[in-house]
Amino acid sequence: MSNINEFTSFLKAKISSYKKDVNFTEEGKVISINDGVAIVSGLENAMLNEIVKFENGTSGIILNLETSSVGIILLGEYANIKENSPVKRTKTVASVPVGDSLLGRVIDPLGNPLDDKKNIKTTKHMPVEKIAPGVMTRESVNQPIETGILVIDAMFPIGKGQRELIIGDRQTGKTTIAIDAILNQKGKNVKCVYVSIGQKNSSLAKIITNLEINGAMKYTTVVVASASDLSGIAYIAPYSGMAIAEEWASKGEDVLIVFDDLTKHAMSYRTMSLLLHRPSGREAYPGDVFYLHSRLLERACKLNKKYGGGTITALPIVETQNGDISTYIPTNIISITDGQLFLQTNLFNIGQRPAIDVGLSVSRIGSTAQYKPIKQLSKSIKIDLSEYYEVASFAQFGNELDDSTLEIIDIGKHILEVIKQNNASPVSWKNQLMILFLISNELIRYISLDSIVEFKYKFLSYISTDKVYKNISADKELTPNEISSLRTVCLNFIKKYNANIKLDEDLQAKFEKEFKDKKGDKK
Repeated sequence: MSNINEFTSFLKAKISSYKKDVNFTEEGKVISINDGVAIVSGLENAMLNEIVKFENGTSGIILNLETSSVGIILLGEYANIKENSPVKRTKTVASVPVGDSLLGRVIDPLGNPLDDKKNIKTTKHMPVEKIAPGVMTRESVNQPIETGILVIDAMFPIGKGQRELIIGDRQTGKTTIAIDAILNQKGKNVKCVYVSIGQKNSSLAKIITNLEINGAMKYTTVVVASASDLSGIAYIAPYSGMAIAEEWASKGEDVLIVFDDLTKHAMSYRTMSLLLHRPSGREAYPGDVFYLHSRLLERACKLNKKYGGGTITALPIVETQNGDISTYIPTNIISITDGQLFLQTNLFNIGQRPAIDVGLSVSRIGSTAQYKPIKQLSKSIKIDLSEYYEVASFAQFGNELDDSTLEIIDIGKHILEVIKQNNASPVSWKNQLMILFLISNELIRYISLDSIVEFKYKFLSYISTDKVYKNISADKELTPNEISSLRTVCLNFIKKYNANIKLDEDLQAKFEKEFKDKKGDKK
């Protein structure tokens, strides 16, 4: 027994003196460097995601912690970094400056300015990696975030704190939808973050110019990892953007963040992982590629009042090839998000803007936060368009169709024409409501297809002066009296717009009957 006690005392003494005997080095040496990834020996006490400094001043982030070395992704020039070059710890994890001083600025993922303005003055930095808020810190989504795009706000509404994926092939208008959503936040007290990943500088310049011309840069921060940047820069870009957004959300503010796009982000991570000798799996992606995006998008939420009460609404963008949504990265992100907007190439090519596929697209949360009158009138539009797409394929073969099928096709064509929308032309929710009113009451059918665009703008200008229009509340459904009054106003304008239009003789009688029936049900 005494031998056991002596041995136990010996072990305890060794354990207590372990840290004193071991000299943790704060400096390592480069073993190898290739394509923006360095393997460094030493740095035994280094942390995951810690920033290190190389001899030439270039920064790097530690991503691999191994027994005798660490794997580092570089964030700058590495041409003059050679074998045995010293690497020093900074003892700080990767962080980015946050605060209102970033509004109107174009920065890299480390917070360095990329525009021609003065240096960014901020006293606060936040780590780019952070654990997502827990269930008890969140609230259910109950407020809409208006995109100004009728198709989205009516059929696939987005709530503040939601994650809505924008997915489609190249050149189908994905970025345009996201930028239009940012433009529509003007005057709505919503701050925006646009994260550009792997885009050409010429394309990015056009986007920034568009934001400036429309006055959106006043409430927007642009985080840039261009196509010419290293994979490490592209890797941390979305996390930096999210850290900036989280600072505002913690103070009770609403934030809209766009990730353009996560396909390139996943590719940059795959490149780094292969260079770090991590085992590859499906499509050569590492096994943790799902966690790569889930830990990012889970940070978008609506916080409860105890934790600030702010919201972060995320619009991640994913690019597909030939409309295939079953590949690895799209399926991963679809399972993480709360809904998807699918853009179809064939719709885009025939001039439908935005080219959203109403059959595949969905919003799983936004309808609970949708304005009540919009929700009231938008119920039938998705069904009408789905029926149209179903029968339109038969019509192109010139088959003889019955009257009911022809009616479905006619209704679908008129709906598609009236919901077309140009870039940077947001529509207010009340104007969206009036367009939905024309659709739901089938009044738009009395306007010829080639006149709908002109009619729409004249009608919206006319209806905006109406007393009923002005008194519509976002919190209440339209009453039977309001519906009847709006129908009369719409019919009068249609007759005034084109005296040659012949309305059905039963139309007004039909409206009056519906009005009486609803009034009777209410009683």
